[in-house]
Amino acid sequence: MKKYIQKLPKAELHLHIEGTFEPELMFKLAKKNNISIPYKNVEEVRKAYNFTSLQSFLDIYYAGANVLVEEEDFFDLTWEYLLRCKEQNIVHTEIMFDPQTHTSRGIKFEIVINGITKALEKAKKEFGITSFLIMSFLRHLSQEEAFVILEESIPFKEKILAVGLDSSEIGNPPQKFQDVFKKAKELGYKLVAHAGEEGDTSYIWGAINLLHVDRIDHGIRCDEDEKLLEYLKQKQIPLTVCPLSNVKLKAVDTMSNHNIVKLLRAGLMVTVNSDDPSYFGGYLNDNFESLVKSLDISKEEVKKLVINSFKASFLNSVQIEKYIEMIKEV
Repeated sequence: MKKYIQKLPKAELHLHIEGTFEPELMFKLAKKNNISIPYKNVEEVRKAYNFTSLQSFLDIYYAGANVLVEEEDFFDLTWEYLLRCKEQNIVHTEIMFDPQTHTSRGIKFEIVINGITKALEKAKKEFGITSFLIMSFLRHLSQEEAFVILEESIPFKEKILAVGLDSSEIGNPPQKFQDVFKKAKELGYKLVAHAGEEGDTSYIWGAINLLHVDRIDHGIRCDEDEKLLEYLKQKQIPLTVCPLSNVKLKAVDTMSNHNIVKLLRAGLMVTVNSDDPSYFGGYLNDNFESLVKSLDISKEEVKKLVINSFKASFLNSVQIEKYIEMIKEV
């Protein structure tokens, strides 16, 4: 099955570029930019990638982001991920970035987005990998701060397809950001939001009914509400599920108890993604391999999950059909 997974052309829809920070690059950039981090070597950085909750992960995640200073740093970070895409036969990716993590440190918005998009453009030219960029608001910050970053994004609007909502879910419900999402939609952005990973089903309903999202990031707690399950099935609202992340952050106790296959068989538009792969123990193919190892999932169901990722993407219908035909030939 490992070879089969490798052969399949895949799309990834839930990937935080700051979450692809491998320890080697973090240590290298810390030295280059003369930024102090509390680790003596790469191994100490790697050991720090052990955490017990979403918040303990976020503490390390934001600390690591501090070493990103220059445009070339954001290029290097993105390029390393895109090389992984080439290795794992990921042909389309929709990348999330957190500008507030960087602008709050005095890094200009243009430095962040120019570094990222130059890498995306190079990957399109050299590898044929297509991509879109999703600007995420940090939900532990205020809606007013989200409005500030939305305004900053406008001069770069041609580089950004969608806005999202990530960071600490509990205590920061969708309604907190209802106005800024309405404005983002008026500006023409697609809409996504993290919901139903730590938060209960009310967070998923809120993302749908108040934020009017095009898809839900995570959404694994949807099976706690039969009406929600039926609604997601009927509307085919995509869920960008991240299995290794869910286990690492204790949203699911073990991979053998993950509900993704159950949701797939129930007719929901579920997809597989890696979230923050350098922190959570694996990139996209590793997530698929973990599902195969721990759950009763067939080759056809693996193919269905891959097809779902293209159907749930923001690609146009012609591009989607092209990729689905490629998948059917594998």
